[in-house]
Amino acid sequence: MSLPVEDTAPEPVFEQPWHAQVFALTVALNEAGRFGWEDWARRFSETLKRNGAGRDLNGGDDYFRAWLQTLEMILAEDGAAAPVEVAALREAWEAAYLATPHGQPVHLPEA
Repeated sequence: MSLPVEDTAPEPVFEQPWHAQVFALTVALNEAGRFGWEDWARRFSETLKRNGAGRDLNGGDDYFRAWLQTLEMILAEDGAAAPVEVAALREAWEAAYLATPHGQPVHLPEA
């Protein structure tokens, strides 16, 4: 007689791969001393309030867009990522993504 097998696999922590990536990048920058976690938490809270995200969030796109916005703001302030450069890179990725056939890897053209 066999016992029933329970599904014990944990649910994914992140809804999308980019959510995990921006989270990991933020943690790595914190651990490298680029900013303190207390400062990060305060700024992130301010971004959520500014974006009108005072409701409970489920860790979806709205939450991680605010997360990314906060990270970009911090990196812009210390000169690591100028907003113009970030916008240009975002546009280049979007153009590359839209020009890539489904199922193929996305590549940025060389500068």
